[in-house]
Amino acid sequence: MSDSPVSSEASPHEGRGGLTGLARVCARRPWRVIGAWIAAIVIIIAITASAGGTLVDEFTIPNSDTQRAIDLLEERFPARSGEAAQVVFVSSSGRLDEGEQQAAVNAALAAALTVDDVEAVGDPFEGLDGGLSEDGTIAFADAQFNELSFEVEVASVEELEEGVRAALEGSNVTAEFTGPVVLNSEGPETGASELLGVIAAAIILLIVFGSFVAMGLPIIMAIVSVGLGLSLITIAAAFSNFNTITPVLATMLGLAVGIDYSLFIVTRFREALNAGLSGPDAAATATATAGRAVVFAGVTVAISITALAVVGLDFITKLGLAASMTVIVAVAAAITLLPAILSLLGHRIGKGRLPFTKPRDESPEAREQRMVARWGRFVTNHAWIMGGLALLVLVVFIVPLAWVQLGSSDAGSNPEGTTSREAYDLLATGFGSGFNGPFLIAVDQAESPGAADALTAALRETPGLASVADPALNDAGDTAVVIAFPETSPQSEATSDLVSTLRDDVVPEALEGTSAVAYVGGQTAAFDDIASKINDRFPLFLLIVLGITFLVLTMAFRSIVIAIKASIATLLSALAAFGLLVVVFQFGWGIEAVGLDRTGPIESFLPIIVFAILFGLSMDYEVFLVSRIREQYVRGDTPREAIRHGISAIGRVVVAAATIMAVVFLSFMLGDDRAIKEFGFGLGVAILIDAFIVRLTLVPAVMHILNNTAWYIPRWVDRLMPGVTIESDATHVYAKKPGTAAADEPQ
Repeated sequence: MSDSPVSSEASPHEGRGGLTGLARVCARRPWRVIGAWIAAIVIIIAITASAGGTLVDEFTIPNSDTQRAIDLLEERFPARSGEAAQVVFVSSSGRLDEGEQQAAVNAALAAALTVDDVEAVGDPFEGLDGGLSEDGTIAFADAQFNELSFEVEVASVEELEEGVRAALEGSNVTAEFTGPVVLNSEGPETGASELLGVIAAAIILLIVFGSFVAMGLPIIMAIVSVGLGLSLITIAAAFSNFNTITPVLATMLGLAVGIDYSLFIVTRFREALNAGLSGPDAAATATATAGRAVVFAGVTVAISITALAVVGLDFITKLGLAASMTVIVAVAAAITLLPAILSLLGHRIGKGRLPFTKPRDESPEAREQRMVARWGRFVTNHAWIMGGLALLVLVVFIVPLAWVQLGSSDAGSNPEGTTSREAYDLLATGFGSGFNGPFLIAVDQAESPGAADALTAALRETPGLASVADPALNDAGDTAVVIAFPETSPQSEATSDLVSTLRDDVVPEALEGTSAVAYVGGQTAAFDDIASKINDRFPLFLLIVLGITFLVLTMAFRSIVIAIKASIATLLSALAAFGLLVVVFQFGWGIEAVGLDRTGPIESFLPIIVFAILFGLSMDYEVFLVSRIREQYVRGDTPREAIRHGISAIGRVVVAAATIMAVVFLSFMLGDDRAIKEFGFGLGVAILIDAFIVRLTLVPAVMHILNNTAWYIPRWVDRLMPGVTIESDATHVYAKKPGTAAADEPQ
């Protein structure tokens, strides 16, 4: 194929504007565009391989007790500023403090001390950073590292585990491992989730298009988007720390939007071919029309995710920035690389048709007979009833939010068989659930020597604490660490309440009259601080997202009513999804189906991240659906006719796109990590709710009831808005000359 299409003259109705011009260039010079993408991919991969960074789980919580405790210890008590791995021993017969069992444990402790990054190892028999259960069959010892958990190399953790197990070989004592260092080294795993999600998406695309070639294009675009997005994240990791869960979220989002955006443009391309345009002309037309909706949709997704920066938590900010990289790449690929490939393919887009199937009739008359078109007519014919039912279902889903508990899942939620889960269960059996989530209280007693002793005495009188260790002092004696073990597990609401009691009552009262200051830290305290930070900033985050999205949608659709309706509808979708998340992960209804055997709180950082992603993605369907309705409206349909014709034209694409996106998200529940399961479930269910209950039922019903009012915009607002709308300024960028046929059309 040459770079120049056969039909190179613009029609009298040729459109204008930046995207139209870009579409024309990509369609006329496809090989140059593809070559540029290949060059960019090679360069980015080369930079990634030579200068890419590594992902680390760094959590900083500015202006929090947890962060103050960490900072104090790093400054004055470096030996205690690092974090520990807990080695948990269990005897299959006999007490651990007797005979061969004790010798085996001592040998294992000696082996642990030889690991380079290990600063000190506890002694369970002396009660120094360790302990022995009452029946003597379970013991634990802390292996204190000289760095925070996210800074400890995985190789050091592996060396610790291998060395301890080798020392115990041949005895009747075994060891399991837990603690911040071990949990961080395990990292999130998704298994074959990505592959299964792609396979499921391919099957759905094959059903929709009926052609292997058409099916393959969105998959290729998604893989390119994810691959480049992850490479850019790796490059960015060389300059700043990104959490290990970042690529998981970026992959989920990249696969979903990469497939959806391509699906939308390929569908429009096939319609243009069916209307008689040549391959290059159809590619340019599809990009100049559907591509506008893709750009607007991508902008709303990017706005929603990057707005996470206002929360003020570095790891959440970078999650948003990293995920937005894959979205930006997906948009760029959809409006440049995809039209270039489509221009070359032309009518060959239908090659590889499924056996025993007939070519799809893409005419407007055929579209009106499809199930989704009949659904659109049914909804609009019974707008009040269907709108009311949709709203009722959403309210029912939202109700469980009244009982939501935000916090952190602990190692007890890890899959059975993992060393951290086995160690958790052993500690809970031997010492009580609270031993899995101790409070770390850092005491600055430079001006008041002995303050830590007074605080320790007060803590031992505090209800809810199972035990409190003696204070550990630094060499100068001006800083102490007190470890307090609660009676309840880290993810228990009672443990979270105890954090507040310690900070608000116990610590201030114990140190009253002294110049000492104490900060309550530890896992549960850290997640409480994260939740508090998010709750404080959430109104600002919501205001920014809603405000900017309102402006973008008002500009796109020239209607403040559409923009307000879209924002409210998306809020309902998000709240309904969160309600179902509570029902499954917190109440435990059907929890076995998601691969878990224990309930727990919803991760404190999860709702705001899910909301940001969902708000952007749900706007995809709002933009795809309402842009087609508006296109019919500006062509002369009445508002109510435009709704029906718009649904018949794009409804099948919305159904397919939502199903694909939901399958991609839900497939990530196949991994072992609880937080990733929550993300996958929350986003997958939210997309299904948003597409089927909100966009294809509630939205058309409300728009039908509003009639002309749906398109209302004050004149002064319209004058202030830039002259950019979501529909193209021409029906086709190119028009096929009468009596001619494109080179790639069958003769």
